[in-house]
Amino acid sequence: MFRCALTLCAVFGLATAALAAAKEKPSTAGLRSAPVNALGATPKRVVVIPVRDQIASPILYVLRRGLKEAIERKADVVVLDMKTPGGALDVTFDIMEALAKFPGMTITYVNPEAVSAGAFISATTDEIWFAPDGVIGAAAPVTSEGKDVDVTMKQKIVSYLKARVRSISEGKGYRGQVISAMIDADYELKIEGKVLKEKGELLSLTATEAAVAYGNPARPLLAAGIAKDVDALLKKKYGMGGYTMTTLEITWSEQLAVSLNAIAPILLGLGMLALFIEFKMPGFGVFGLIGVALLAVVFLTNYVAGLSGNEPLIFFGLGVLLVILEMLFWHTAGFLGVAGVMLMMGSLIWSMADLWPNEPITVAWSADAFTRPLMNLGLGLAIAIVAFIALLRFLPKGWVWDRFVVQAASGGVAQVAGVASEVANELAALVGKRGVAVTALRPGGQVEVGGRRYEANVAVGAIDRGAVITVMGCSDFALIVERADA
Repeated sequence: MFRCALTLCAVFGLATAALAAAKEKPSTAGLRSAPVNALGATPKRVVVIPVRDQIASPILYVLRRGLKEAIERKADVVVLDMKTPGGALDVTFDIMEALAKFPGMTITYVNPEAVSAGAFISATTDEIWFAPDGVIGAAAPVTSEGKDVDVTMKQKIVSYLKARVRSISEGKGYRGQVISAMIDADYELKIEGKVLKEKGELLSLTATEAAVAYGNPARPLLAAGIAKDVDALLKKKYGMGGYTMTTLEITWSEQLAVSLNAIAPILLGLGMLALFIEFKMPGFGVFGLIGVALLAVVFLTNYVAGLSGNEPLIFFGLGVLLVILEMLFWHTAGFLGVAGVMLMMGSLIWSMADLWPNEPITVAWSADAFTRPLMNLGLGLAIAIVAFIALLRFLPKGWVWDRFVVQAASGGVAQVAGVASEVANELAALVGKRGVAVTALRPGGQVEVGGRRYEANVAVGAIDRGAVITVMGCSDFALIVERADA
């Protein structure tokens, strides 16, 4: 049993270390520091977050994780190093909302393309910079298969998107007009009498076109500048030695987290079911390992997804420890085990809530933040209950059933109430027999009678491990025993 405990601790420890490393490693990857500049000003702390490929959940996970780390590190600037052909509109809105939570400056570096959803995300940031071959535009809504949407629906979506763009582009020059021309083919972009985009087509801009200045005073159409790479961008903006830069790298763990998050309620349900079965079986074995492992997968998935911080990890680990102590060492009639499971469940809810470091506690810990986590937990409980009922209904009688129902081990389960008459007769036949306390009974623990283990309670006082006991009776939850020489 002790070996099983060590195995569980090792598995949980390695999994935690591996995924924590996956989360922490990117935050130091590409770290380059510059000395204080010649004027003695403190260098700007810059975090670069790659936005690559299709805009989908993995990109959201990376960006959310990067923004939270930037806030915790008190970064001054976040740069989105963007190369995307577009993607899902719902994920785009989630990214735009996440960017709005960062208190410092945000910059998009179009390297080399920000198409469709990429243009929306770019419009959210404070400045848009371009690589020399950068291109931005063509942001009309399409279906997930890339096809045109229904005309009426398209009009509704375009109207909404243009309103969103106007709301985030106020005070940013021509940005609202330019992005609207990228969204709406019927929108004519005209500045100082010059038609830059006629009706019937979508606007796309090269880096040079985006940098052309109009008006008096002259303002660039869209680009804050052109730079060959992020380093050159930051040198132009803050000068040599005027910044330190941290680059966040995308790892395999984000893609895995997407898949696992999609089935989080199922994993939660199966994990709770496995732990319940483990409480009903003697010792500590495969069901306990499976249950804790499944809950740990859900927890660590939220950790990688940028939802969870380090605090829930501590509470989850404490919950695992209490469950192990209950099952292997301190049999407390289930109190430690229940406390451990409650800590694990609470930390799972905490880890699934999208909490931000800089938000006031009244905002961060609002009901909205915990709606989805509680729904996942409720669905998980429903799955566990249905699976348990199905298990009782369809599990064939035999050795496994005997261990599950008759022996009624760890966690203190009913040994008489609700069981078959032959089982009750077998338990009643133990009265008067002697056995050995395999754990200390203070007052609850486990005894061995006739080569089998049972949950037991001592009526008065306590019994040390290894003492000879006599079975005096049985209750709905345990055998009643006393010291043989009492």
